Amino acid sequence: MTFTTRPELRGTFGMVASTHWLATAAGMAVLEQGGNAFDAAVATGFTLQVVEPHLNGPGGDLPALLWPAGRERPLVLCAQGPAPRTATIARYRDELGLELVPGTGPLAAVVPGAFGGWLAMLREHGTMPLADVLHYAIEYAEHGYPVVPQIAGAITNVESLFREDWTTSAEVYLPVPEPGGLHRNPRLAETYRRVLAAEDPLEAWYRGFVAEEIVRFQEREWRDSSGERHSGLLAETDLRDWAATFEEPVSVDYHGYEVFKAGPWSQAPVFLQQLRLLEGFDLGAMGQASGDWVHMITECAKLAFADREAWYGDPDFTDVPLDELLSRGYAEERRRLVGDESSADLRPGSPGGREPRLPGPVTGAPVAPGVGEPTRGDTVHLDVVDRFGNMVSATPSGGWLWGAPVIPSLGFCLGTRAQMFWLEEGLPNSLEPGKRPRTTLSPTLAARDGEPYLALGTPGGDQQDQWTLHVFLAHVHHGLDLQAALDAPNHHTEAFPESFYPRVTRPRHVAVEERAGEETFEGLRRRGHDVEVSGPWTLGRVTAVGREPGGILKAGANPRGNQAYAAGR
Repeated sequence: MTFTTRPELRGTFGMVASTHWLATAAGMAVLEQGGNAFDAAVATGFTLQVVEPHLNGPGGDLPALLWPAGRERPLVLCAQGPAPRTATIARYRDELGLELVPGTGPLAAVVPGAFGGWLAMLREHGTMPLADVLHYAIEYAEHGYPVVPQIAGAITNVESLFREDWTTSAEVYLPVPEPGGLHRNPRLAETYRRVLAAEDPLEAWYRGFVAEEIVRFQEREWRDSSGERHSGLLAETDLRDWAATFEEPVSVDYHGYEVFKAGPWSQAPVFLQQLRLLEGFDLGAMGQASGDWVHMITECAKLAFADREAWYGDPDFTDVPLDELLSRGYAEERRRLVGDESSADLRPGSPGGREPRLPGPVTGAPVAPGVGEPTRGDTVHLDVVDRFGNMVSATPSGGWLWGAPVIPSLGFCLGTRAQMFWLEEGLPNSLEPGKRPRTTLSPTLAARDGEPYLALGTPGGDQQDQWTLHVFLAHVHHGLDLQAALDAPNHHTEAFPESFYPRVTRPRHVAVEERAGEETFEGLRRRGHDVEVSGPWTLGRVTAVGREPGGILKAGANPRGNQAYAAGR
């Protein structure tokens, strides 16, 4: 019998799963009040900004996949803000002497897209007024939310920085709140009340008082991960002229499912490339979390992520050969590289005969408090399905409390997504004015028999399209229900340049949860893997919802971190 920490939830009315129980409750409350999945997702998303401030915030980013009932294919919501118009490689390298965009501080800021994204979802596909879905976040910000230990830990990591330099953050987050106690952010509550009082909330955010405060504040100089003090580059026109967009997804078919992802302005197509590679192997004959299973998936992941480094970037600025990268012919050619031994090389392919180009080595990048991805999950996630057949999966992130100083008049900080750009000319993800950084944020939808079937995703940076993939594979190949697939031992590799400053690569690396067992570890070591045995419940925070034929709804949430919950009936 397969072990599960909780039951897979089942019902017919609605299901919400997210990385925090209070956000899940807010989304479920909206469904109970007659809202649809998109209303519930917006309420859940705004609540997550308040109750998980160490993992996301109002100054961050938002990609989502939406499947409105009756539509043949889902939509991609892109609320990933672009680089400022004055952000050039020459400015960072020549004028400021930087080898990388800093991992913290205002110089790493892009246009904050999350607010515009949530409003676009609500206006185009929701049914409720903004006030009715935003009031949960306002109430928690004004009257307090319970502090999870991870929040206190994140603040402790940057406490000295807050006291010595980022004093506006100290005003909101110091003294370090006690786990289990209530923490308030009345300035953020007031910001949202002012936005609701405006004639047009979107106008107030991107062209009104919020935009004015953002521009004014980031003109000040603050210490960042470079060890120096820098101001930001966002200008009034950057905010005024930006808007969230809806796009068509990319997809591949796999063992009777069609899997949908965002385009190559995100890392999302690596999920699909891995599926193309893996369909040539008999995963069903391999034990889940066995040495064979982990080895095969890891070696295919290395090939897909090597292509990410060589080919992915904002398609408005670079020609991404996506059709070739997702073709079966290309996958068959690449699959021949998968052997019995762990590869230590980054091996991108040559789609259409084009020669790949990889970033050069990074040397001597300074590391300061708050950089990188210390939690292996600096993000949140939510999934919703309703009785009407609407489905949404969203992975908001950015605007973390440790990423940049708090704007005191607004109660939140800007995101630092520009750190994902390379300051090297001619790469698909090289910095350019107005360009979207290649984000790691990557929600997933899957169809079965042409109908919306599954929404899932996770926090985790470069690991998102590994941890989520492994849950999907366990469900498809081993028949595990959603909760059992979430509970199964997970793994990932970091054998490619990480997307976050300081861009470290760990050749032959594979991290595997301790529960996989010594037989798995020894099998991997014999194949030459550098095995990192992780804690038994440490890798991934995947959540998922689904819809069976006939209208039966289901959901599961991750026990790792003791925060994620699903609710439904």
